[in-house]
Amino acid sequence: MSLSLAFHGAAECVTGSCALVAFDGGRFLVDCGLFQGSKSLKALNYDPFPFDVASIDAVFLTHAHIDHSGLLPKLVRAGYHGPIYATRATRDLCEVMLADAAEIQEGDVAHLNRRNQRRGVDPVAPIYTVADVAPTLRLFQTVKFGELIEPLPGVQARWWPAGHLLGAASIEVVVMDDGKPVRLLFSGDLGSGHQPLLPSPDGPVGVDHVILESTYGDRVREDLTPEARRRILTEEVRQAKAAGGPLLMPAFAVGRAQELILDLLAVMRDAPELAGDIFLDSPLAIEATDVFLRRGWNVEADENPYLELRHAPRLHYLMRPQESDGLERLRDWHVILAGSGMCDAGRIRRHLKRLLWRRETTVLITGFQAAGTLGRVLLEGRRFVRIQGDDVRVNARIRQMDAYSAHADAVGLTAWLKAREPVAGKVFLIHGEPDARLGLAARLSAAGRDEQTIISPGLDQAYALTPRAAEPLEGGGRLTPGLAGRPDWRNGRAELLGDINEALQGAPDDAAREVLIARLRTALGLSPRLNVAAALAQAFTSEGQGRSKQGGSHETGADRRPPARS
Repeated sequence: MSLSLAFHGAAECVTGSCALVAFDGGRFLVDCGLFQGSKSLKALNYDPFPFDVASIDAVFLTHAHIDHSGLLPKLVRAGYHGPIYATRATRDLCEVMLADAAEIQEGDVAHLNRRNQRRGVDPVAPIYTVADVAPTLRLFQTVKFGELIEPLPGVQARWWPAGHLLGAASIEVVVMDDGKPVRLLFSGDLGSGHQPLLPSPDGPVGVDHVILESTYGDRVREDLTPEARRRILTEEVRQAKAAGGPLLMPAFAVGRAQELILDLLAVMRDAPELAGDIFLDSPLAIEATDVFLRRGWNVEADENPYLELRHAPRLHYLMRPQESDGLERLRDWHVILAGSGMCDAGRIRRHLKRLLWRRETTVLITGFQAAGTLGRVLLEGRRFVRIQGDDVRVNARIRQMDAYSAHADAVGLTAWLKAREPVAGKVFLIHGEPDARLGLAARLSAAGRDEQTIISPGLDQAYALTPRAAEPLEGGGRLTPGLAGRPDWRNGRAELLGDINEALQGAPDDAAREVLIARLRTALGLSPRLNVAAALAQAFTSEGQGRSKQGGSHETGADRRPPARS
């Protein structure tokens, strides 16, 4: 069996999409994305690729989101010189997204190295730099939807609208294996089919194997019209203003930010009492908006719905860091949209750091939050979070609105797959956390698909393919099975430290805090090191309480104060 398929990302987790197809005539990747989520996952971005870069002949890109495209400059830096095939809109969006990712990495690494220097830790280098982006963009070759191309001898490929993002595609690939064609279909990320600004997802019929995303495989969302979605947003804005503001919206810079701003403008137009300034504090979102203005023509609607973003009096674009810092002085009602959408990078962290402790702040989360990200931690109700090395108390209102998701839900995914039938071979469920994949597998089985034909691959798992079969090949993953899709020990440490801080702050006095610390040290097998003054204070308090029970005490409040700490 010469044809094989390996999953080097988006397996057991939602990010890092990267599939490797190998056959006698060559090897190609479908996507090459950045891992996001827990630190264990993000550490994979710094490791060498789990394949020989020099052996890769081509890359097929489904869309521009960073978890699908974000390691392309690293691939080029490692020696890749072949073509990168993508739609024109995807190429244009990658131009701004990859440059932004490189700048964020350089900035984050500089910040980390300053901290490491103080701690005596060796410096680290960014995954890639801005200088690696231009050589990557020169390798792009654009394709049209529906156009059949032959990127390699023995391989044909066609891009189909996925309805997830401007330029997003599902990719049909036909590979000649021992003289016989094997048809693969990579869904990419699929839209709901109800997005007013994007086409409906489409694809071919009668393929051999389908590689299907499962981000929302265990969820069913209400099918909302654009009007209903705006009504929900209106109520969220109304409550945020009533709380005293501001409204902070972590936004995925490409696609989600543009949709949200269009609807915010409509809400403020229809409800003037809610009007306020809207600050788009994301250079990436601003540059991506320019791509939407150029490439956003919707054939079904016969218009470019993004044109309103060109001249909107209440919309302010903040490109420079100084402009972002200036928002700290604002006290009137206003809305801030800043990236990243999962709160793990970019300017959103600075805003969260300065605003989360304020009770009048509202944080409205409108997209998927991967396990281990700051956005997921906030949704889980943590009272303390750690941002750039600092502990921050969460007093703000944390709200979630799922109406803007660019992913199909379980019903949409099932319907899309059904429309591709007959599928002769296997359905590989990727790009989903464990519960999502289990939920979608159960739904597909209930809809009539033999559960033996549904496969949930692990990270770095490879399969030998024939038109109807997929046999697992030997090979180890880079992470312990099951770890990729859940928070790691570092998330647990941050959660524990937050709980300890909350318990210490909630203790009645310093003596109780000292005792609590001593108990923690004992539980960890460390020397208690109980402060002598605290011990005396505890004994003093216990003695006083004992005398009270025996008939009262004549000591004054001043007398009962614990002695000063030495």
